[in-house]
Amino acid sequence: MTQALLKEKLHAGFMVERLEDMNDEYFQALKQTLTIVGDTELLSVPPLLTVYDQAPTLNHKITALAIMQDEIGHAHIAYRLLKDLGENPDELVFERPAHRWKNPYAFDFDLANWVELGVFNALFDRAGYTLLGDAHQHTSYGPWKRALVKVDKEELFHLRNGEIIMKAAMEHPETRAEVQRAVDWMFLMALEFFGVEDNRKSRSAQLDYKLKGKTNDELRQKWLSTAVPFCESIGVMIPAHYDEQTERYVIDVPFPCKFDSENKKWLYDQPDTWDNVIARFKKRGPYNEQFVARIQKGKHELEELRKEVV
Repeated sequence: MTQALLKEKLHAGFMVERLEDMNDEYFQALKQTLTIVGDTELLSVPPLLTVYDQAPTLNHKITALAIMQDEIGHAHIAYRLLKDLGENPDELVFERPAHRWKNPYAFDFDLANWVELGVFNALFDRAGYTLLGDAHQHTSYGPWKRALVKVDKEELFHLRNGEIIMKAAMEHPETRAEVQRAVDWMFLMALEFFGVEDNRKSRSAQLDYKLKGKTNDELRQKWLSTAVPFCESIGVMIPAHYDEQTERYVIDVPFPCKFDSENKKWLYDQPDTWDNVIARFKKRGPYNEQFVARIQKGKHELEELRKEVV
């Protein structure tokens, strides 16, 4: 099928169901999208595990476990769809070196305390909810659209859990400070989830083939439209505000700007370029190898045991 014909059909409402419905460009864009989604969902679990044992109550611990179980299930959906496209999920999960995973840079960091887990849910899962909600609404790939019905509801549960933790923490001076410290490094990280600004993208196969509906900057605005009012409502200071004149949310610091990964600190006095940001993403964060190794550990240990038995 030609590019022009497929795009015309998609924008008229056609849903792709089979490999025969795709051209090569659609096929490659879909595989790239699902790989990013699968990696993002699965690599969200190791950071959460770094503070899981700090859960203040059994109920909090059960909720955290449920969220991690959801994330693994979401990853399974993406990898299962990739299997239908000819990929080998076992190789993707257990054989890829850490630097080749496509998860957000934000997931290459450990969490300092339980409050950071809450901020992680409230900001990062909100980004997931924004991105996957857009895909659920607009995607032209039928199998993924149907699977996202479940994912969409669960991502909303995750971000609400984060809001509950943040609200409770803001009621006490010590944990209030922990919320602010976490937001200070996570807020811009969440904004980076949506990718480079629109004026740097000459074209997008995801948009052309209706794998998503909104541009990067439109999705960033969507995230800001709920994240900013929530943070303001509980008294958290954030580097963004709503501008009445332009009717848009404005980031109050240079974006992008340089990031001190060792101290988890944004250097607002050092504006950066998107080329440098992409280079930072490719270099990966400090816990990238450790977190991927944790995902792959069980499979590799099982293989060694089988060798011993033989």
